[in-house]
Amino acid sequence: MYTLCANEKPSTPKLMKEVVEKMNNSEDILTIPLQLGDNYAFVLYIKTVVDGLKLQNIIIKPFFELKSTEFFSSYIQSLPDIAKMKTGDELLIQLTKGHVLIAIQEQFFLVDIKMITASTPQPALMEPTIYGPQLALSEAIETNLNMIRHRYLEPSLTIETVQLKDKSHQSIALIYDKKIVKQSVLDEIQKKIKELDNPLIESSGDLQLFLNSTKFSLFPVLLLTERPDRITYNLANGKVVIMMDGSPQAIVAPVVFYDFMVSMEDNYHSFWISIFTLILRYVGILTCILLPAMYVAVTSYTPDIFRVELALSVAGSRLGVPYPSFIEVLFMLLFMEFLIEASIRLPKAISATATTVGGLILGTAATEAALTSNIMIIIVSAVAITSFVIPISEMSFAIRICRYLLLAFTTLFGTVGLMLGFLGIIMFLTNKESFGEPFLKINWKSTKREKEV
Repeated sequence: MYTLCANEKPSTPKLMKEVVEKMNNSEDILTIPLQLGDNYAFVLYIKTVVDGLKLQNIIIKPFFELKSTEFFSSYIQSLPDIAKMKTGDELLIQLTKGHVLIAIQEQFFLVDIKMITASTPQPALMEPTIYGPQLALSEAIETNLNMIRHRYLEPSLTIETVQLKDKSHQSIALIYDKKIVKQSVLDEIQKKIKELDNPLIESSGDLQLFLNSTKFSLFPVLLLTERPDRITYNLANGKVVIMMDGSPQAIVAPVVFYDFMVSMEDNYHSFWISIFTLILRYVGILTCILLPAMYVAVTSYTPDIFRVELALSVAGSRLGVPYPSFIEVLFMLLFMEFLIEASIRLPKAISATATTVGGLILGTAATEAALTSNIMIIIVSAVAITSFVIPISEMSFAIRICRYLLLAFTTLFGTVGLMLGFLGIIMFLTNKESFGEPFLKINWKSTKREKEV
């Protein structure tokens, strides 16, 4: 330690010079010398990721208010946002995350003063409800953890933070209730996160794909949710929740098929209303999967299973259609998929109008041109409506793909192919697991309803 002369300027510490060189002298890396008489310090940070107002109030202003560097050093060590000092590449990563490196004489400190630009919770878009909370998660992991802590007040709630080894170096939080979590599930999730070797993981959607043990799995074995109440509901049932910084969705594991069929609004209704809506969803799934293939099976292979009047009505509606029924069904289903995709990609101001008008005009024109039957229009409309009764969109996509598989089986083998194909899907789901939990496991009662029963 040495004393500065009156006009002598302190030299930048060697560590800070090395940091600037390793980061290629980027223009947003700033090294600020602080000097007041014989007292001096240095502050190194990345301007684009650090909150300038907090830096001024927490670091710079107190330096000029305290009497000596010893007082300033003690003050820095007492800050709640101080982090463990890192070295090498770990130090560079912490700086890119919004940490500030402070040099006080021969001491170095890291303080977290990152700029959070997306900390405000947003309205729920993917899982809206009439009753219950209307706000969803934000893109700031600190805000999300705060929301969970406010909703789940058990002292046994445990949060583990892990940093990814990819180029994003994002933080991941494992959240679980230590008293009721299944240890084998927790161990498997921790192991898979440690073994991740993908070069870049940008969101929770990416992460859930890499955590899935089956690369080409059609049905999801992890549940993505944006609702804090769904997260706390699953925590209370002993599940593990994974949050990733910068992503407004959380991952829930393990899950069963029933979890994808439950809307959080079911918890805010009476028992019989919840039962009724749940039955509607299962009927909707069966309609979405079976109806197109059933139309092909009945019209092309076994029309005699209908009453004579209905069979004649169906046959009459297909007069003039120049190709087999499976071509007609495939054409209309693909047309519907185009409309759905267009409604997602178009700007919100015109998406509803454009897809509605397009569906009406093209549907009417196709019927009048004898390219499809009137009954086919009714079937496609019913399939389109029932595609969206599933509360979780990932399962909805899987169900939509399954109906094409059943359509292919029915086209090749008729009604027998329909039954065998549907039975094959059930058998596939029966043998499927999510972190050791059977996928078709009955998980009917929520925590609330267990007490009522």
